[in-house]
Amino acid sequence: MQPLRLTSQIGATRQTRATDGFAQETYPASYEPEESFSGHMTFALKYEGVYPEVLARLFARVPEAEISAWVMSERSGQYARRAGFLWEWFSGRELEGVPPVPSGNYVDAIDSKRQIAATTKVNNGRWRVRDNMPGTRDFCPLIFRTDRTLALERFNCAEELHALNVEYGADVLLRSAVWLTIKESRSSFQIEHEEKKTDDIKRFAAAMERRCGEDGGFLTNEKLTSLQHEVIGKKTTLKHFGVRQSPVFVGSVFHYENVVHYVAPHCDAVPAMLGGLSSFLARTAGLSSLVRAAAAAFGFVYIHPLADGNGRVHRFLINDVLRRDNAIPAPYILPISATIMHSPADRAKYDEVLDVFSKPFMRLYGSSCGTGKVQTYPDGIESDFVFHAYGDAGPAWRYPDFTSHVEYIGDVIERTIKQEMTNEARMLQSWGRARVAVKEVLDGPNSDIDRIIRSLQENKWLASNALKKQFPMLLDKDLVQDVIEAVKGVFTDEQDGKPLV
Repeated sequence: MQPLRLTSQIGATRQTRATDGFAQETYPASYEPEESFSGHMTFALKYEGVYPEVLARLFARVPEAEISAWVMSERSGQYARRAGFLWEWFSGRELEGVPPVPSGNYVDAIDSKRQIAATTKVNNGRWRVRDNMPGTRDFCPLIFRTDRTLALERFNCAEELHALNVEYGADVLLRSAVWLTIKESRSSFQIEHEEKKTDDIKRFAAAMERRCGEDGGFLTNEKLTSLQHEVIGKKTTLKHFGVRQSPVFVGSVFHYENVVHYVAPHCDAVPAMLGGLSSFLARTAGLSSLVRAAAAAFGFVYIHPLADGNGRVHRFLINDVLRRDNAIPAPYILPISATIMHSPADRAKYDEVLDVFSKPFMRLYGSSCGTGKVQTYPDGIESDFVFHAYGDAGPAWRYPDFTSHVEYIGDVIERTIKQEMTNEARMLQSWGRARVAVKEVLDGPNSDIDRIIRSLQENKWLASNALKKQFPMLLDKDLVQDVIEAVKGVFTDEQDGKPLV
């Protein structure tokens, strides 16, 4: 279902053509593999890497006897041993009639220089292969180490926050943490077009502050149930919380008809897939938190394990993984959603990265969507939605290519720290200076001074009648002008006259 990031062909000369993270390799005729399963499999493992979706589909079609014959004829060959290991890894059973490899050096299942692999390797004595698959056969994302992902793996969130701390001071940065949590919650609801749910926004912000980084993660039914309660609240038609027991699709309604944009896996497969995603996080411990956060977040949203609240939990997981990896210390919450909603172009990029998986999925499986008799499922959901390709689509769901998603989330996290958090710290620092400047002209409690500052900003450095009514001393023309100049002098860049915030 997913486009291959690397394809190979035979040509006159050796060359590489790369565009937008995809490459076509041309090899001279001397590289051409033998026209057999073993020949092409050896070439693929040697030059192209491991594509889990391809192998899952391939191993289901190639006769088992053909694979057994190859691995028996090349008992010590690393590519035959890796192929035998991978066949058993994907199938969940042993090749019939093939005994353990008696000797030989251990080799990695996948090339960790080319792809994200497990940091904890498990020796498989049967094949003398080190199992460094990053997930399980139930869920194992593919992430290529492109130039961009390698650069993002080196990005250190803690160092960037320390730099902000040095520039703006610990006090300013800590004060910004509270507002940034609210900002992330509000923006997350805004993405769902529910920005008017003020109470829900506050509740979700409190949940993020309290629960991000919680031991054990949130990929079990028990944890998801409790988190979903906090995300959705009491005002809901849901009859069941936790892992869904009904079909779900992402779509819209046009002329009273459902338009399907994406179909999620069958509910029976969801628990195992969540277990695989949890194993991915355990097996890749110590790798870049940006990579792990992206895989956790997008793995969750494509599995779509809940009947409602998937989007907010998906974005919550980014901060959760960063916090559990100690990449972001408490009490900080990165306003990821604010960066996503920063502009229409930024929102479009978010939709585009979701489409990286969903569009090719629907191109292949859109015709398998339909309607039937309305059913009431065990979780109380009533639906007439029918999908006829759950079995065939399984390898696509279980083995998504998240390379583009890692690149995207890495960019978002980098921009969030360097722009959103920097702007917030800068604003708070300026606000503190503005308070001091106003108090040199007009004394009063901080709450009153803040109201004056905010009103002057919102009214383009003019004192509104409402402000003067609330604070009658501002009817004094000289006094109000002094206050305006005090505030404006702090919040305006002297070089170009543009507001700092």
